Amino acid sequence: MRPDRRRVLLVGGHESRDGRCLPGPVGPGDPEVRAVGRDLHAALAGRDRIVAVPMTLGRDPELPAVAAQTLRWAARERAPGDLLLAGPLGTTGHLVGWIRGAVTRALRDGPPRQAVLLVAPAAGPEPDAELFRVARLVRQYTSVRWVEVALVGGDPDVDEGVERCLRLGADGVVLVPASFVPVAPRPGVRTAGPLLGPASLATLVRERVAEAEQRWDRYGDDGLATVHHGHEHEHGHERGHGRGHRDEHDRTDRHRNPSVPGTANLKGAASHVG
Repeated sequence: MRPDRRRVLLVGGHESRDGRCLPGPVGPGDPEVRAVGRDLHAALAGRDRIVAVPMTLGRDPELPAVAAQTLRWAARERAPGDLLLAGPLGTTGHLVGWIRGAVTRALRDGPPRQAVLLVAPAAGPEPDAELFRVARLVRQYTSVRWVEVALVGGDPDVDEGVERCLRLGADGVVLVPASFVPVAPRPGVRTAGPLLGPASLATLVRERVAEAEQRWDRYGDDGLATVHHGHEHEHGHERGHGRGHRDEHDRTDRHRNPSVPGTANLKGAASHVG
């Protein structure tokens, strides 16, 4: 890493099992993977020139706000711009697009009446409900008749999801990951690969880092004012509440492209697959 380049921290939440399921290395300068909260706080101690990237595919809207709160605390006695928070890797709009791409690739082979089962770890009522919404949008914008949801460690689980697909009349089922966590294979059931391969992830991380640095250089915005309102829950160490720039981006992009609700205006994200 060049002396003038910032250290990149990839901040993981429930979509990557606190970063443990992120492939590496991802992004410029051999970035470190840190779990949101205490682990991120420890990574900031005694180090400068850092940019943190919230590694969410769109189902962890709290992650940027929690990371921002941790960085704000660490930035109190630092020079302005020493710590930057990048925009989230993706939004639910991007997630819909990435899943659509994965579904298209997965259904090229196999019987014609296949069902898609989106699989992700259970994370709580709101993110789990969001996955059902994502499934509905994937079904809306593809020709797949059945797009169902299974939650690892939740309800319905994967076996129940597969059984439901077959009861609905599907001749086959394809398991598609809706998070960074790989899907465990099952006999007689096809399993798709990750939504984003390491090269695509690295490109997206580089873009988020570049956007964060340009935002600071041009506007003096370090990204740490990200706040998320409207979720009155406790989220453990240093979890905050508030809403970031993303809500405005989502409203703007829905106006520009109503065919894909909730797609944020994040440069290039929807084009990175596989």
